[in-house]
Amino acid sequence: MKRRMLVMMGPVLLATAGMGITFAAERPRELSKKELNALLARMSTPQDHLRLAAHFEALSKRYEMESAEHTEMAKMYRAKPTVSETKHPMAPDTAAHCDYLAESMGKAAKEAHMMAIAHEAMAKK
Repeated sequence: MKRRMLVMMGPVLLATAGMGITFAAERPRELSKKELNALLARMSTPQDHLRLAAHFEALSKRYEMESAEHTEMAKMYRAKPTVSETKHPMAPDTAAHCDYLAESMGKAAKEAHMMAIAHEAMAKK
């Protein structure tokens, strides 16, 4: 029974695995701390700079998404304020807290994008 299930599911698993590899190759991803440190230690080729640029671009996109998420949460808290709005300003369940995070993440996204542009320029030299 198990063998028959594997035979039936084998092509589906292979097709799914192939799609996962394709998607991972198409979109840039953030490097882990270990990968980032290794890349920074050897940083010498244009490909290294392009990989670092892709890392910063992925980071920028994540920060943009987090900024948008906090902007939406701030709207929600403004529509239905909590007790914390008056008793504990800047508490995690307040619009001010979400506004602050949205602004901070927006700035971080811009800085990461600028780093990506800088490393793309370095790769062209």
